[in-house]
Amino acid sequence: MVVVVVAQAAAAVTPVVAAAAPSVSSRGAAGTGGRGMGWRRRRRGKGACRGRGLVVVGAFGGQYDDGFGDVELEIMNYFTYKATKTVLYQLYEMNPPAYTWLYNYLVVNDAKEGIHFLRALTKERQDLAERVMITRLHLYGRWIKKCDHTKMYERISNENLALMRERLMETVVWPTDDTNNSGKQD
Repeated sequence: MVVVVVAQAAAAVTPVVAAAAPSVSSRGAAGTGGRGMGWRRRRRGKGACRGRGLVVVGAFGGQYDDGFGDVELEIMNYFTYKATKTVLYQLYEMNPPAYTWLYNYLVVNDAKEGIHFLRALTKERQDLAERVMITRLHLYGRWIKKCDHTKMYERISNENLALMRERLMETVVWPTDDTNNSGKQD
């Protein structure tokens, strides 16, 4: 009995999930049936479901065995950006010509590109690139000491809960006063 209920619940959820989530996998094009998530049209014919729409192929939200390389890259890119801002601020105080040069360089080159930014900066001004790299490492070391992973987990959890509560409140149909007063008309 429990297996039937679980199977029915899974069948009922599938179209909702498919309608809400586009393909975001980097492991293959949508609808290819690769390990990533993608779209695939339901087949029609003998034994096919009567339901219309799309179904999710593969795992929703990525595979755990994919790792978190993309997150690590984003963190490194962010620390490169933050270190560049810090060095720019320091140069403003101590070395206005170098500040002007780095400011103009940042107008053309994006510090959030991490390794590509540093590689290009090294070719132009190695002294500033080394300063940004050292500052980046220092900032990361300070952040790692201050980052409370338990607190971060709780923040994410609480934010998820608040967003779901907010969405629920938006979808609830509240009764109006007109329904209560409809029987008391003169």
